[in-house]
Formats: sequence, C-alpha cells, structure tokens
Amino acid sequence: MNTADLGLPVDVPSTALFTDQYELTMLQAALAAGTAGRRSVFEVFTRRLPEGRRYGVLAGTGRVLDAVENFRFDPDLLGFLRERGIVDEPTLEWLASYRFGGDIWGYPEGEVYFPGSPVLRVEGSFAECVLLETVILSVLNHDSAIAAAASRMASAAGDRPLIEMGARRTHELAAVAASRAAYIGGFTSTSDLAAGFRYGIPTVGTSAHAFTLLHDHERDAFRAQVDSLGRGTTLLVDTYDVAEAVRTAVEVAGPGLGAVRIDSGDLLLVAHRVRRQLDELGATGTKIVVTSDLDEYAIASLAAAPVDAYGVGTQLVTGSGHPTCSMVYKLVARAESADPKAPLVPVAKKSTGGKTSVGGRKWAARRLDGQGVAEAEVIGVGPVPAELSDQQLLVQLVKGGQVLAREPLDVVRDRHAEARARLPLSATQLSRGEPVIPTEYV
Repeated sequence: MNTADLGLPVDVPSTALFTDQYELTMLQAALAAGTAGRRSVFEVFTRRLPEGRRYGVLAGTGRVLDAVENFRFDPDLLGFLRERGIVDEPTLEWLASYRFGGDIWGYPEGEVYFPGSPVLRVEGSFAECVLLETVILSVLNHDSAIAAAASRMASAAGDRPLIEMGARRTHELAAVAASRAAYIGGFTSTSDLAAGFRYGIPTVGTSAHAFTLLHDHERDAFRAQVDSLGRGTTLLVDTYDVAEAVRTAVEVAGPGLGAVRIDSGDLLLVAHRVRRQLDELGATGTKIVVTSDLDEYAIASLAAAPVDAYGVGTQLVTGSGHPTCSMVYKLVARAESADPKAPLVPVAKKSTGGKTSVGGRKWAARRLDGQGVAEAEVIGVGPVPAELSDQQLLVQLVKGGQVLAREPLDVVRDRHAEARARLPLSATQLSRGEPVIPTEYV
C-alpha cells in the first residue's frame, strides 16, 4: 500500500494552531480595517543556502498540502482562543468557517532550489493566506533541511544503500517527517515503522546490543535470531570481540549469512578486517553494514572500504549541522482594494541588514547549457522570455482551495535524483563553496 496516494490527514485533528499568535492578531486588525480581503501573493524562498551547501532540496510539499486541507478551527480551538482573549468575537466568527480557497503554485517536490527561488507561491485574500505562514514554514524548513543532508549523503554513498535510523534522536512525529524527507533525498529504507505505515517507505531492522546481552552467550543470541529471522538476517558483531563474533556468526548461520553490522570502532579498519575474515570463512556473499554516528563526510571517507550499506541517525535528522533552511514567507504583491479586479501592486521589505526582498509575483526557470546541464536559476516578474518558456519550474498545486494532485513518494524521489543529475558535477562535492549555479533576476 502506498499511502502517499491516499491523502491521509496529518497526525493531529487540525493544523490551525500550528501557527504564531501574530498571524491571528494581524487577521483581526485587517478585518477591522477592511483590508483583509485584498488579493495577496505570498512567496516562500530563502535568501541564502546554509554555509557550505551548493544546492537545496525542496521537501515537504505533500505534507504542506495535507496541512492546508486540515487547517480548520473546530469549537475546541475557538474556545481556547476565546478563553485566552487572543482575538475578538468578529474574528472568531470569521475563523469558524475558515477554508483556504486560494491557489498555490510551487516547485515540484524533490526539485533542487537556490537563493531566491520562489519554491512556493500562495495566492488569495490576505486573511486566508497570512494564516498559513507558520505551518508552511515549519514543514518546509524541517523537511528540506533533512532532504538536503540526505542528498549529500546519497551522493557520498554512491550506489551503496542508506538506511534512515534517526527516530530515537528527534521528536516522535518529526521522526516520521524526517524519514519521508530522507527517502526523497536518496535513502532506501527506514527503521521507523510509522514512516513505513504512513508513506510506504521500505522498513528494515533486526537486533540491538540488548538482544546479545540478554543471552548467556553471544552464540545463543545469534542462534535465536537466525532461527527466528532466517540465515539472511543481519547479525550485530561488535558487542564483545568483533573477530570472535564474526567467526561465531558464520558458524551459526553458515556461509549464507545475509550481513553483519558494525556499530563502533575505527570503521575503515574494522570493515577491511571483517571482509577479509568473512571471505576466509567462505561467507563471500555476506554484506557489511556500518552505523555509528555517520554523516556525509564519514560516508565519503569509507568509499574505498568494503562496506555494502550505511545506517545513519543523528546527523541525518538534525540536517547534518543545518537543521533549518531559513526559508521565509513574504508578501510580494497585493491589490489596492478588496475588488477582485483590482490590479496587484508589487511590495517588498526594504530595510537594511540583509533582509530585503524582491517584490512582484514571480516566475522561475532553470537555464540549461547545450549539454542539458543547469547553468543559472532565472527569476523574473512579468512575461517569461520565449527561450525559457519550456524550462519553467513552478506548477500549480492547489486551485480554488482544491488540491490538484498528490504524488507517490517514489515519483518525488526519482525527480530529485534527476534534478541532481542535471546539476554541474561540482554540486556533489562535499567541500565548501558557493551555490553551484547563480541566481539571476530579470
């Protein structure tokens, strides 16, 4: 079952309070001033990539669509707002019937992005759009950070599979979102069963050190696991002495043992020793899985080691040092009145300190060179140049409040692999550098 196709609700009855209080106080003031109905355009973008990153990865769009659909103020939520005196009665009456009825455009999920890329554009009345700011940023900042880290790790791993196993290192619901984002970025499986159930991601897992310690002898633990899970299982061999454990593992399971896992020590050295020992014991097909606080740099350092798969936890679910993408949600255009026919006027923040923005409802395209490799992210307001018309990036996601399509996660995952492959080769380098292609405004 691929639940990505089913449009399942988020893990709470409503997302309406996944917001900051000032969204509601702005709404109240705008309703009173008569400006709440002005047609408005908000855009999500980041002014810069995290230090050292060459590209960003958009993830979380599917979860944003769920969040928008479930942004509803039920009686309990309205009662909470009334009890706290957060907004007045006219605003509560307006919120009681809130349903987003506007349009949303965005980069397809899994696509790469760069500074200034309008990865999401939300259009509608000021009132209905402003309420969505916090929940949209919460989802996109988290998921895109994880996906970017996963993408770098996948590049470092090459053809070797990656297992997401960070559930115990983050919030229980964030763990499910992190697993989804990691899968988009190139991971092949997860240890988190909730992620497997909700999104159809392949799940894996065998045993921890506790299972070995439970038994009187390591051999007894291995025998119990093999008897239960079969000879193709993965045995954890670093609870006591690795060499002795490998010998015992092959004696118990035979040369058809599926894999051994190493979770500590000098992984480069130990992996070479274990591979040699396995081959000498006739277990030439037994794979080696390594874990132990890996990140993209550790994975890259093991490229020449006889390792068959990597398990990554803490560094993945924390964005490998960059747990957010610093995306912002800014009003870039609005009408001069509530008249639906009133023209849009570009607006932008002009303050100093690096927080300026560019006004106007934007389009975005990625210019390719003669070999089909990306050479620039082109962003503009107004007509799209003819030469870029077939390279536009934004697609419509919501029309008149209705979600147009939900994609299976495998489609999103494949899209990211294709998008990354169209970047210059230097995009996959782990060395620090500027964005791999420039952003041009026209």
